[in-house]
Amino acid sequence: MNDRESVRQAVIEAVLAIAPEADFATVDPARSLRAQLDLDSFDFLNLLIALHERLGVEVPEADYGRVDSLDALVVYLADKRGRS
Repeated sequence: MNDRESVRQAVIEAVLAIAPEADFATVDPARSLRAQLDLDSFDFLNLLIALHERLGVEVPEADYGRVDSLDALVVYLADKRGRS
């Protein structure tokens, strides 16, 4: 499993911890996770905190708009992990 695949799996697991009803078979990876899974701001913040704990990457508030989709979140986190 490459780094992006492991990051994607970590994101999916973190989302499922917050929204266990999420069906990733129907999630469009290019569209907003928040919109598709009806995640409110608190859920999204908890997702980013869980990912920080799992992956050691903090997403500053200024970057929240850059990490709204599954694909964008995976690319962002994998890129930041690669630099640490």
